[in-house]
Amino acid sequence: MPGFDIPSTPADFAFFHPLRVRWAEVDMQGVVFNPNYLVYADVAMTEYMRAVGLPGVDGLASLGIDMFAAGASVDFRASARFDEELRLGSRIERFGRTSFQPRVAVFRGDELMADIGLTYVCVAPDEPRRTVPVPEAFVAACTAMDSGVR
Repeated sequence: MPGFDIPSTPADFAFFHPLRVRWAEVDMQGVVFNPNYLVYADVAMTEYMRAVGLPGVDGLASLGIDMFAAGASVDFRASARFDEELRLGSRIERFGRTSFQPRVAVFRGDELMADIGLTYVCVAPDEPRRTVPVPEAFVAACTAMDSGVR
């Protein structure tokens, strides 16, 4: 998953969530400390899930699944600084049988700051080691969101 052949642009996303860089997220150089981009990706996916009608743990439970992160990669493109306003774009790039791969991009205006690839695996809520298929209702909700239809 490391390295994207084609960098993200704002036109690639139907869903955005705003975020302002907080003081605790910058390092001694005054830029966002690299691991915080994964925190931003988590915020973006939490809000994406809320937007598709599946907020929090209850949203996933309503589909009979839970999920966990199995992988992440970040392409850093530019440095964000304290108090800057960012936009987090989220979409699902690929669905597998038991997993799916979101893409999150961090923008300052239209400038790409970071491209983040994630892999999530769907599991049975009562047996977290048993993978289960990605629910069709989830695929449909995400497909509708990502095509700009809601």
